[in-house]
Amino acid sequence: MKVSVIIAVYKDVEALELIIESLKNQTYKNFEVVIAEDGQDEKMQAFIKSIKDLDIKHTTQEDIGIRKTKSLNNGIIASEGEFLIFIDGDCIPYSTFIESYVKISQDGFIISGRRVNLGPKYSKKLRNKIISPLELEKTFLLRYIFISQDCKEGHSEDGFYFSPDGWIYNKFIKNRKASTSILGCNYACFKKDIIAINGYDEGYGETAIGDDTDLEWRFKALGCKIKSAKNVANVFHLYHSRSFRNRIDTNKYLEIFKENKLNNKFICTFGLSSH
Repeated sequence: MKVSVIIAVYKDVEALELIIESLKNQTYKNFEVVIAEDGQDEKMQAFIKSIKDLDIKHTTQEDIGIRKTKSLNNGIIASEGEFLIFIDGDCIPYSTFIESYVKISQDGFIISGRRVNLGPKYSKKLRNKIISPLELEKTFLLRYIFISQDCKEGHSEDGFYFSPDGWIYNKFIKNRKASTSILGCNYACFKKDIIAINGYDEGYGETAIGDDTDLEWRFKALGCKIKSAKNVANVFHLYHSRSFRNRIDTNKYLEIFKENKLNNKFICTFGLSSH
């Protein structure tokens, strides 16, 4: 199965370099990388042009404020895979990331992953190349206490990996009750399903509503179910200060969201078809 890994990026070339390094170490090989840039940064463009040994596509748009949903729609349009995996530009996948998603993929399901929040110490080690993503992944168990102490946001336990082919996963994890809410920074779906809902809704301005909350109910209204990839399709999330987007007044857009949901408008107006 051909997979498209769609990465939402904005100016952080250093983080993208770590993601690309990790993608080169993937155990699953039939994939392309779609770098969906919300902007047209020269340093980003130069780095992407330098990437070798990966099938790369790069989409850009004018930098006139946060337009992540529009940028991701650009990425969907450019993608050629039948299965799409979405990650943010500060999330570094494990080497088993794509393989794990493919193994637990299922028609009619959206697969929802989680992220291992790293604190400033380990994020700096990765950015300064003191430790590689692969080394951190392979030594996670030994470093777990130190990683959890470094990060005050929690979710360090999401870094434990269990193979979807293994006994532990099939006995204890596969059917456990776990949060399946979609996180826009790490989830996957069949391309046909996101096309059926007309992609991301670009009508939510600079808020984060369109990244995941809006997507989830529209996928469910389409008839899709949500399946957890916790402890299976893992990513390291680099530490950073909170975005100013968290201070944007979302009340107007929450009302739009509620109205759309009330009217069962799960095929959005301002989506893929508006490109």
